[in-house]
Amino acid sequence: YSSLLEILDDARARYGDRTLLGMRTEGGLEHQWSAPVLARRARAAAWRLRRLGLGSGDRMLTWSPPTPELPALYFGAMLAGVVVVPLDLRMTPEVVTRIAERAATQWLVVGTGPDAPDPGAAGLGYLLQRGLGPLTAEPPDATGSDEDPSFPADWEDQLATWPRPGKDDLFEIVYTSGTTGQPRGVMVTHGNILSTMEATNHIIPPWQHRAVSMLPLSHLFGQLELFYALMIGGDVLYIRSRNPRVIFEAIREHRMTTMVVVPQVLDLFWSAISREVAKQGKERTVERLRTLARRLPYRLRRLIFRRIHAQLGGQMRLFISAAAFLPPSLQEAWEDLGIVVMQGYGATECGFASATSFEEHRRGTVGKPKPPTTLKLAPDGEILVGGPQVFGGYWRDPDATAASLDADGWYHTGDIGRFDDRDNLVLGGRKKNIIVLPNGLNVFPEDIENELRVAGLRGSVVLETAPGRIEAIVLSPDAPPLPTPGAPAAEPLTPDGQRALEARIDDIVKHANAVLGMHQRIVAWRMWPEPDFPRTHTLKIKRAEVRAWVDGESPLAVPDDDPVATPA
Repeated sequence: YSSLLEILDDARARYGDRTLLGMRTEGGLEHQWSAPVLARRARAAAWRLRRLGLGSGDRMLTWSPPTPELPALYFGAMLAGVVVVPLDLRMTPEVVTRIAERAATQWLVVGTGPDAPDPGAAGLGYLLQRGLGPLTAEPPDATGSDEDPSFPADWEDQLATWPRPGKDDLFEIVYTSGTTGQPRGVMVTHGNILSTMEATNHIIPPWQHRAVSMLPLSHLFGQLELFYALMIGGDVLYIRSRNPRVIFEAIREHRMTTMVVVPQVLDLFWSAISREVAKQGKERTVERLRTLARRLPYRLRRLIFRRIHAQLGGQMRLFISAAAFLPPSLQEAWEDLGIVVMQGYGATECGFASATSFEEHRRGTVGKPKPPTTLKLAPDGEILVGGPQVFGGYWRDPDATAASLDADGWYHTGDIGRFDDRDNLVLGGRKKNIIVLPNGLNVFPEDIENELRVAGLRGSVVLETAPGRIEAIVLSPDAPPLPTPGAPAAEPLTPDGQRALEARIDDIVKHANAVLGMHQRIVAWRMWPEPDFPRTHTLKIKRAEVRAWVDGESPLAVPDDDPVATPA
């Protein structure tokens, strides 16, 4: 392919009227689109964008939940030469305003529905706005000049003469969250994504995939799922609900085979299964069957747990996880059921840099780079990524570009890693978060946080609160895997309940300390006062805000003379 548009052209020719995209809301299935429908809507969107005065190189903000109309707008923008600037639904009005200023655009395309953003309420009424639905609506037929004068009878002939993009042309500018409040615009070309798709072909088995997606199309992860599905004729059903009943009904009725997820979703699903098992009093039976299943082929594992698989549609084979730490125990739990869990590693700046495969998915690693991607480690252990999928720089930000891209084109990820005995990449912490102890030893907070996660905490932030003093700010082990904004607060604990909770956390911290190095051990912990930490729109924890809370002399839950401070 020479551009992303050719993926859609190829899908039209190969898959005809087969359903490739759908959407499900609280009210049920609302859309079922084939490649020809998607292409027709994209051409209409391109014509309307040009009629608005948008043309080659102009930027356009998009702010919408996932829906088939959004890919139609993306492809339409490609046809019109317009550069997409996708916004995440969780972005604050202040961040959106800064992005609009940095991208030098006044155009905003907004989605519809109860879960769509309200630019007016967000104070963004100064932007020129159009609705996603009207822009991607069906075009008039060939005789439609009376129906819509903006479409002359030969509009498609005219559109066919427009120049098409090449590999080096910008498709989008994706603003990463960072944790400093200063978003940086990653310039992503057609060639960057096509190269990532080439690597993806080495990772995912080419069967007939049916996916249920909860990923935002404002993120590269969700976009890669879209483009890959169009390439191989997969069927993606977008979910416009966070209601567990709607999600599981969609999974079951769609007979899902594959799901691309963040680890929190895997945790959410597993928690739902565990609650049902406990409700039926079958914990010990399931544990014995899991032990047996580990010695069997995946096909037989699925047979053993066929009742659970029936609730997942009966066809589930593969989870692809990325974007956060995946506890090995959670991966093992799903694989005991006969579902392979692959893990990927990457960033908007470089796409998928490394991933496990369907055949080799060693726990605790993110696999190997796949062609054309190359990886190497800097002398300090920082992961460097090379290849044609690496971005060309940040939009109008030469200083940030120089700090991330070296003269030879290697992207400096800021992540520390190592290779195991099979050359799989094992992730460590972030360079910028490193703690240098008074004795000169280095501590990566993420290493400790991951051990706490394995031991049973939902989340934590590890800080040095005084020279050499390592403390953990923790979420309750009973906190939901995916806290819902606006959900009612949990009932306050009784004094006995509070003491029991603190005892559980003590045990979790002791368990983690038992496997950590002496210089990594936690001497005290504090309970975060909310269900979740403050996060960016890409779910990164805002460590500075947690630090500010700690510096405000929040009370210790565990005093210095507690046994946690001197674990066995």
